[in-house]
Amino acid sequence: MKHAKRARLERKGWRIGSAEGFLNLNPAETALIETKLALSRSLRDRRAAEGLSQAALARRLRSSQSRVAKMEAGDSTVSIDLLLHALYSLGVRPRDVASILTRRRGTAA
Repeated sequence: MKHAKRARLERKGWRIGSAEGFLNLNPAETALIETKLALSRSLRDRRAAEGLSQAALARRLRSSQSRVAKMEAGDSTVSIDLLLHALYSLGVRPRDVASILTRRRGTAA
């Protein structure tokens, strides 16, 4: 959030915090959520970069378009296993996954 917007909201009585604080998450829970979101974003970006629709990726995974949409949205019902399977089906290698997760740590607030 930009500093000016934050200051304006705080002047109006809003309290600014994090999802971690609001949900009272411990560091392990926060890391798991951030990991799933990083993998989800990477899946969406990789699929789009290859010019695949969600339906085309779903066919490749023998799944449904709505499931791919949930995967890309970071839905809590989607396992990390499924995200990794989808990424690997798009040609991502294990070292690419490590890079995705390293970038996540570098950009976390």
